[in-house]
Amino acid sequence: MESSSVPSLATIENWPVPTAAAAVVRADGTVAGSHGPTGHRFPLASVTKPLAAYAVLVAYEEGAIDLDEPAGPEGATVRHLLAHTSGLAFDENRVQAAPGTRRIYSNTGFEVLGDLVAKATDIPFADYLHQAVLEPLGMTGTSLDGSPAKDAVSTVDDLVRFAAEVQAPRLLDARTVLDAMTVTYPGLTGILPGYGHQRPNDWGLGFEIRGAKAPHWTGTTSSPRTFGHFGQSGTFLWIDPDARAACVALTDRPFGPWAIEAWTPFTDAVLADLRR
Repeated sequence: MESSSVPSLATIENWPVPTAAAAVVRADGTVAGSHGPTGHRFPLASVTKPLAAYAVLVAYEEGAIDLDEPAGPEGATVRHLLAHTSGLAFDENRVQAAPGTRRIYSNTGFEVLGDLVAKATDIPFADYLHQAVLEPLGMTGTSLDGSPAKDAVSTVDDLVRFAAEVQAPRLLDARTVLDAMTVTYPGLTGILPGYGHQRPNDWGLGFEIRGAKAPHWTGTTSSPRTFGHFGQSGTFLWIDPDARAACVALTDRPFGPWAIEAWTPFTDAVLADLRR
């Protein structure tokens, strides 16, 4: 499916990647445009995290877990883990800071969350994600084959369904999603992988929040309320509440200088198309 209402989507043809697909979905769930093989399955890398976080929030609403129950290092909670403030290191089970004092981006924290939900529900986390999020949204091309931090595979078509859900929630109470896209533990400093040290390094619950970050992987014209995630496999999903739209772009080239150079002007062009 391709559409000319967002002509800038076609500029992914100029990206130095073997394969790329992208789409824009409005807050009302309509697809404003798409380009490339939107049914192609790409490894998501860390774009896995928003999907995993959504499943954790379903477990919370079902009463299986509580956001403020102890989880991970001593003094940390589910909320700390979702907001990357548990103190756990990036990729090892080692504590680097007291909970709530620093924003330390942590794959390990999401693996702890996956184990917690699996134990609380007696369902392996990949199956829980499937039952709680993927199946109800019709995300038939998506699977989690390992870590809840980084091992999902999906399609642009499926992530459009997810982005539509986040903008107009059916699986979660809208207030829970508002919490997820609101800064949790404001004012904390941290490092955004690929973009360096930031103060503050704002995050919600499983979603990174743009705020006033510069440089950033979203656009220079993206609203501060923009939230989402990018992945080291050359993937991103952003939702801009002010633009009332979300954009997904998936590639099969690892994140690097090419992405830093390409993504920001691409997003600015998409937002300009949406304003027309």
